[in-house]
Amino acid sequence: MDIKTREFGKLPTGETVEEFSLTNSRGLTLKLITYGATITELHVPDRHGVMADVVLGFNDLAGYLGNHPYFGCTAGRVSGRITGGKFTLDGRNYQLALNDPPNHLHGGARGFDKRVWQAKVINPKDAIGVMLSYRSLDGEEGFPGNVDATVAYYLTEQNEFSICYDAATDRATPFSLTNHSYFNLAGEGNGTIENHLLQISSSEISETDNQMTLLGKRSPVKGKANDFNQPKRLGDAILGLLNSHGDNYLLANANRKASETVARLEDPASGRVMEVLTTQDCLQLYTAAVLNGSLIGKSDRPYPKFGGVCLECQGYPDGANHPELGNIILRPGEFYQQTTVYGFKTQ
Repeated sequence: MDIKTREFGKLPTGETVEEFSLTNSRGLTLKLITYGATITELHVPDRHGVMADVVLGFNDLAGYLGNHPYFGCTAGRVSGRITGGKFTLDGRNYQLALNDPPNHLHGGARGFDKRVWQAKVINPKDAIGVMLSYRSLDGEEGFPGNVDATVAYYLTEQNEFSICYDAATDRATPFSLTNHSYFNLAGEGNGTIENHLLQISSSEISETDNQMTLLGKRSPVKGKANDFNQPKRLGDAILGLLNSHGDNYLLANANRKASETVARLEDPASGRVMEVLTTQDCLQLYTAAVLNGSLIGKSDRPYPKFGGVCLECQGYPDGANHPELGNIILRPGEFYQQTTVYGFKTQ
């Protein structure tokens, strides 16, 4: 296994953004950059051994500095939507930016996805990896407390890559991270994900309204378009989803080791299969409904509506207001530790 490093670009401030390329002996390659702790490429073999990059993104830093829907980034200090951008914690009221009106989304106007993380190569047994670190200061984007966060990416010979999140704070604060990669197992820029088969092991979602505002309620999925307990072609389900968007699934087997598959995505044409395992409480399905062909990806082809699918493992985003659906408050002396694993094979 091998890790290579190069300069990916410079910010307008002159700050350097590094790229790390991790490759195992079977050819699977994961690339990430220190801007936003972002996954930029993921090359995976099909049933004939032909490699394809299966995540949406850009060839250069300019693309990631422009307007895009969080391709591949680490979203936080809280991933997902905080209803009304408001919460009360230890008797104090907080109002955050409504950067996705009427809600707060993915940490605000300049969340973790728009920060440069510090990186170092790590070499645990039977894997290669990169650990990225960031200190989020008290008051950043309206959140309380200084938070020291790390995101470690590991690649194994079993064609798995894992994301391990760790954090600590000096003051109580909401905290929940996710990776926001858009997957297309046919290869990025190669049409839509409508022929992909998706399975999600969950019997409930957290309800939202038409503006995707979380309502603090559970809703069963049995027999509905958003029921993916059995493999289902995404194209047969999308129009039945709220706003064709996708839901936040509540995982009944959360808070355990990441040893059980909570989601499975398959592209029958290429034979590529991705399995998702996580310790997180929730899995957000997002169908890339916002894409409209205006963004040009790495293969110089436009990304169409439904050109990828996100399977974002996270805490309950509005947990500061509804801890009964998932408590996301991190307090001094506690340690935030979560793991998500994406494994690849062929069918």
